[in-house]
Amino acid sequence: MQSLIHPTAIIDPKAELDSSVEVGAYSTIGAGVRIDAGTKIASHVVIEGPTTIGKHNEIFQFSSLGAKPQDKKFKDEPTLLEIGDHNVIREFCTFNRGTVQDKGTTKIGSHNWIMAYVHIAHDCIVGNHTIMANNSSLAGHVTIYDHAILGGFTLIHQYCQIGEHIITAVGSVVFKDIPPYVTAAGYDAQPHGINAEGLKRRGFSAETIQQIKRAYKVLYRQGLSLEEAKAALADMETSCPEIGLMTRFLAQTTRGIVR
Repeated sequence: MQSLIHPTAIIDPKAELDSSVEVGAYSTIGAGVRIDAGTKIASHVVIEGPTTIGKHNEIFQFSSLGAKPQDKKFKDEPTLLEIGDHNVIREFCTFNRGTVQDKGTTKIGSHNWIMAYVHIAHDCIVGNHTIMANNSSLAGHVTIYDHAILGGFTLIHQYCQIGEHIITAVGSVVFKDIPPYVTAAGYDAQPHGINAEGLKRRGFSAETIQQIKRAYKVLYRQGLSLEEAKAALADMETSCPEIGLMTRFLAQTTRGIVR
């Protein structure tokens, strides 16, 4: 049986790879790296530990995963990068490990589509089923919730939270949190309605989408204070549970929301 690891690849003896993992030419897998079944690693990939990678991921050439965080406070503490299952990670992506000043872990969920040149900095949390188009970048401590879509060249400031089912336009620069369902664009990013097309594709009913549009108007178009909008949205949630994503998000935002 032909080996799934190219003879030019360098695998540290302290790395743990399932027997079904494929590793391409000239890739380097360091100590403390664990990779689960069915993951495919192309040529010229560098993975440093401590890093764990789940099942059936596809990692394209020239990516760098698990390197030290770009943080001057980092003193070689044993922090971690965790990557889930069924992710596509395209060319030249860079994902850094966490720092002890925060969670100590950078965490990527499952079923994410991460395009070329995406940077995910230390202590970020990325959920599931997200899409990050080419050259999107997350500064440290950013949280991206499920089904979010970042347009190409989107830049996210430190500590921002990006809600479920949002979408950003190409070249957006985000300094504040983006509530669920919102379309954001610009420098700095501002709200421009809801991600209606994305919601349709994910099976949201026409009635639910209309309710979410109403919720968006309450938040952004009726001249209410944020506290007044929160109260109104809480009332709407009783008849449309999907609005609960918005009320829970607004309850825990720390940077304020895009306006």
